[in-house]
This record gives sequence, C-alpha cells and structure tokens, in this order.
Amino acid sequence: MFGENVDEIVRWGWIVLAVLFFLFEIFTAGFVLLCFGIGALGAALVAFLGAGMAWQIVVFIVVTIAAVVLARPFADRISRPGVQPIAGNRMIGKWGVVLQTVDPLEGTGMVRVESERWRAESMENVPLEVGEVVKVVGVDGVRLQVQTADEESRDSDEQVESAA
Repeated sequence: MFGENVDEIVRWGWIVLAVLFFLFEIFTAGFVLLCFGIGALGAALVAFLGAGMAWQIVVFIVVTIAAVVLARPFADRISRPGVQPIAGNRMIGKWGVVLQTVDPLEGTGMVRVESERWRAESMENVPLEVGEVVKVVGVDGVRLQVQTADEESRDSDEQVESAA
C-alpha cells in the first residue's frame, strides 16, 4: 500500500517539476530550463506507464539532452547578439551616389543609397562631387559616413552599377 502511494507521488512529482521548469524558464534566457521541463514530462510519461525509477531517470536525461540539442539552433537564432540592422545601420557597406556635393567644411551633402536619400559626411575630409560613387562606412546620428570608392573595389563589386 505504501509503495503505490510513493509511485503516485513520484508520477505527479515529475509533472510538478516540469511545470516549475516551465515557469522558471519565463525568467531566464536560452531555453535550457524549457528543455529540463520537456525531460521531466518524458519521465512523467514513463512513470504513468509503470516504468521504474531507473527508467524514469534515464528517460529524463535522454529527453533533456535531445531537447537541448534540438533547441540550440533555435535559441541561438533568437538570442543572436549584435546590432540589428535598422535605420542607417543597414546601409553600412553599401554603395551610393553623391546627389549634392558632400563638403566637410560646410557640413553639407546628400547621397542616394539604394532608393533612399541620406545626409552624408565625408570620412576623407575632402569634398565629394555630384555623381561620385561612394561607399557607406558608418553612421553618425542620421548622417551616413561615406568615402570614395577606390578603383579596385569599383571593378570587383557589382553593387556599384546598381548605385549609379
């Protein structure tokens, strides 16, 4: 009689453990506790099917490891560090054309990158004339930081044609 009660407590204990893992996952990152919760559900399943404690622990470990291995690519994709390419940051590395002379002394100038017009400043501290092909190398507030495209990069990069 006592053995049946212990088995019942263990079965429901796995369920409670799984729920706790799921709840604690809300407050953490990386999906690790979620994987432990899935492992606990697997152990609860075999416990309800009548397997012994040794099998429950084996299933818990195996299912948890499998969940971690399967969840890692998803977790890495979601929690990828770094700057998300928004606003001007998405223009870095792209080619553009000078629409209004970029004069570092007067602080004026405008370029077109893709189909958008942007205020620009020269990183070379020399004026960039209308029609010149430039490369975006940085962003300062709402201004793109540009430099002239050297001949080698112009010839090797097909984006220059799309910029002009």
